[in-house]
Amino acid sequence: MKKLVVFSLAVLLTPSLAAQQRDSMRQRGDTAEAERLRAQVEQRFSERVQQDLKLTPDQVTKLRANQERFGARRRQVMQQQMQRRRALEDQMQPGVAANSDSVRKLMDGMHAGRAEMLKIEQDEDQEMSGYLTPVQRARYQQMRARLMQHVNEMRMERREGRGMGRGQGMGRGGRPRRRGI
Repeated sequence: MKKLVVFSLAVLLTPSLAAQQRDSMRQRGDTAEAERLRAQVEQRFSERVQQDLKLTPDQVTKLRANQERFGARRRQVMQQQMQRRRALEDQMQPGVAANSDSVRKLMDGMHAGRAEMLKIEQDEDQEMSGYLTPVQRARYQQMRARLMQHVNEMRMERREGRGMGRGQGMGRGGRPRRRGI
């Protein structure tokens, strides 16, 4: 009898476990692909900055080190913010009572994350002021803002195009995505 129960459980759980393993492998593949694309975009952006700002070799070296250092900090904070947004969305599901303490902590974390992003930008700009002219810094910031806008648009298109596994036009938890909010 015990063998029959174990066998039945194995038969029932195998497809679920296989799906989890496929999802995990796909996510690792997506992460590796995203990392490769990010590196490629950064390389092209650096080349464009060097050309458009007419940077000297010394400026290129310093800017590249700056981008690596501050980029890592920026990505870390952005990832934390994304996790907070997702957790907040999960808390704010229609028809489900949100935990006020969790929502408060998430909102406080969102505010702290925005403050950290501003601090990163200020620190980065301060460091760049040591080797770029004010005009070069302003152009660099414009170029980076346009790049970030383009990357965000591509993310949204990708998310909407794939439906993020929730069906076209669906948000987290299978709920319809709200537009303009």
